[in-house]
Amino acid sequence: MSGTVNKVILIGRLGKDPELKYTPSGAPVAKFTLATDESFKDRNGEQQKKTEWHNIVAWNKLAEICGEYLTKGKLVYIEGSIRSHQWEDQAGNKKTAYEIVARNMQMLGAKSDGERSHEGLSADSSAPSRGESAPSAPEPAADPGITDEDIPF
Repeated sequence: MSGTVNKVILIGRLGKDPELKYTPSGAPVAKFTLATDESFKDRNGEQQKKTEWHNIVAWNKLAEICGEYLTKGKLVYIEGSIRSHQWEDQAGNKKTAYEIVARNMQMLGAKSDGERSHEGLSADSSAPSRGESAPSAPEPAADPGITDEDIPF
């Protein structure tokens, strides 16, 4: 064991519908934002609420599932890892952006009237299976043919 861990667990609401696209080699990739809230008391004892926005990326079968079943406002459980991207802007300043590469997703919350339940969809099967998370196929970083430049957005 290497002695390091890069694991993120988030429960939040989608800020927008997932954007599902395909790389030139045909790999599905879905991107969306997830909002998490933190409540705390400030120095004056007043209750405050802070919203943190997370950029989520899902690949392969999990990307297709996210694109089909997730919509803005849905409460979801996301498990994955943090990845950073660094670049220089036009002024030569170094910039860093962070995203969560989703490996598991589970829809939470009550289903709407008339809405079928798709909670706990497994990325390995198209059939709903309550209580199971939806693991994605291995992320394409293992495939040397897909780079950040291949991502169409």
